[in-house]
Parts: sequence; C-alpha cells; structure tokens
Amino acid sequence: MIYRRHIQIEFNHCDPAGIVFYPRYFEMTNSVAENFFREVAGQSYAAMMRDLQGVPTARLEADFHAPSRLGEVLEWRMQLTRLGRSSIDFGLQAWCGDEHRVTVRLVLVFVEGLGAPKPWPNDMRAAITAFMEAPDA
Repeated sequence: MIYRRHIQIEFNHCDPAGIVFYPRYFEMTNSVAENFFREVAGQSYAAMMRDLQGVPTARLEADFHAPSRLGEVLEWRMQLTRLGRSSIDFGLQAWCGDEHRVTVRLVLVFVEGLGAPKPWPNDMRAAITAFMEAPDA
C-alpha cells in the first residue's frame, strides 16, 4: 500500500528564486514519515518522545527531477520497502500533477532510551505490517 500526503509549497520552503530550497524536501520527508507513524503505526512522535523512544534517520538519499515552485501542491507517495527487526525502509516520491519532482530513499531505526536500536514494539509492528499487506485502493 502507498501512504499519501499533500504538502503545499509555502514561502518558507523557497529560495529567492521561488523554488524549493533542496533541504526543505528533507523537512517535508520528515513530515510525511511523522504523519505516517501517527496515522498508520498508531504512535505519534510526541508519544514516542514522552516514552523515551524515537525513529531517527539512519540513511537518506535523494534524486531531484524537476523544481517545485511557490504555491504548488506536492503529492508525496510513500511506500514501505522493508520492515526489519528495528529498522524500516521507505521509498518516497513527490509529484505535482503528472510531473515527478523528487525521489527519496529513507531508512529509520526504532530506538529507546539513549538511542540504542530496539525491536519494534508488537503493536507498532502489527500496524505497519497490516498497512504493508493491504491492497492499494
């Protein structure tokens, strides 16, 4: 299944030329992942932080295909490509209409306490697995 989220390009995302400054794509990527964990995995970043848990980024790669401009709306499509013992791999793509703007490969790791990787909690693993196995609508 593919998780989708729309993000409108705002002034704060742009450089003086009115196009997205490339690090802002990484902020958007983080926003998509954060909302995925809240909406799909049933665990918000706020709740994880409260419980001394988190999902920091272990790997991030991007390919930029075309610029995005102020006022446009990007449709982010995130697909889970692997669920490991304590990590998760995502493939993300941002589109504006039928134009592909950016591709991102992202690996997050579930950690507790001082940042040591831990196995996914059973409830989170079950929710993520169910999402991965659901057919696309």
